[in-house]
Amino acid sequence: MMKDNICNVLHGLKPTLLMLMVQIAFAGVNILYKLAVNDGMNLRIVVAYRFIFSTAFIAPVAFIIERKKRTKITWKILFQSFLCGLFGGSLAQNFYLEALSLTSPTFASAMANLIPAITFIMAVSFGLEKLNLRTKAGKAKIIGTMTGISGAMVLTFVKGIELNIGSFNLNLLHHQKSPTQATISTKNTILGSLCALASSSSYALWLIIHAKMSEQYPTHYSSTALMSFWASLVSIVFALCFEREFSQWKLGWNIRLLTVAYAGIVVSGAMICVISWCVHMRGPLFVSVFSPLMLICVALASCTMLNEKLHLGSVIGAVLIVCGLYAVVWGKSKEMKKKNQLAPSQSTHELDTIVVEDKSNHRNSNGHNNNLHVINDNEDSQKDEHVQNQEKEGGGVEEISRNA
Repeated sequence: MMKDNICNVLHGLKPTLLMLMVQIAFAGVNILYKLAVNDGMNLRIVVAYRFIFSTAFIAPVAFIIERKKRTKITWKILFQSFLCGLFGGSLAQNFYLEALSLTSPTFASAMANLIPAITFIMAVSFGLEKLNLRTKAGKAKIIGTMTGISGAMVLTFVKGIELNIGSFNLNLLHHQKSPTQATISTKNTILGSLCALASSSSYALWLIIHAKMSEQYPTHYSSTALMSFWASLVSIVFALCFEREFSQWKLGWNIRLLTVAYAGIVVSGAMICVISWCVHMRGPLFVSVFSPLMLICVALASCTMLNEKLHLGSVIGAVLIVCGLYAVVWGKSKEMKKKNQLAPSQSTHELDTIVVEDKSNHRNSNGHNNNLHVINDNEDSQKDEHVQNQEKEGGGVEEISRNA
């Protein structure tokens, strides 16, 4: 009995444990990105290899799992998948890695939490969402958006005192930077902020396009494979425009191969499958709640293993961004609950109206004012007589209903 209870508890905790694993994996790829950049690997080549590995992994998975339920691909779906690969894949990752190289993994991870707020702004601009200033949910989304943007401003322009949270005496960058290099310049911080905002905007635009695409092409793995395919092509062309030396594209048994393989197979491949399972089990709101956990993991790893300097302004800005994220998510959840409750209540109201009308018609059927209802009653009585005649002939109403 106790063994069954433990199994049930573990089964209930499975989505939570899996999402913890996802966020730790996402934090790991940010650290590997910084190490690859420090090793001299071109950022655009990192993105290209990431989507090449991702396509090689997810395409066979999509073919095996969805081979019997795959929707027919049209030119419109192909164009939408190209836009998904362009905005959600190539542009989002190139801007994100540029922001990471100019600033730090903690900074880039914190700015990534602006995606829900930017998505809300774009959805309102395109007419896909309404402000709803009179409702608590609408006010929460607006306040959350403004809080997140304020946090991004604090994160960018306010430093404050330096916080020392300890170290493992492990510097994975293999060399000590000078004080001027260790401290991120204001120019790099501003450029990194703009790149991070561009990355979040591209990702938010991808979410809107993907939502439209999923209405006509609801196969998740196949759509992800198409997106990765287009993202790899765009990223390869983009990388070749800036870097044509074979030595930069060569992968050995080093941090470069580990970074692109981990980012492509583990993060863009396996973790996407895990996220899709968690969305299916608990919904998208459950998944989005775990996003700030990656920021915490990245901050701890960067300070203890990458010798990153953490300032009070960065902490305050990150906290404001996370609070804004939860406010937007809370407002969206309230709207979804209201929509789900509104549909059954409307159908119940229609049933009540029908019953009331039927009772009023029944009261008026004895008089001569409701001729239409009398005619309907006569027609019903004729139908009843017809059914009784069929019963007498041996047909049987029950046998007719069974055959039907």
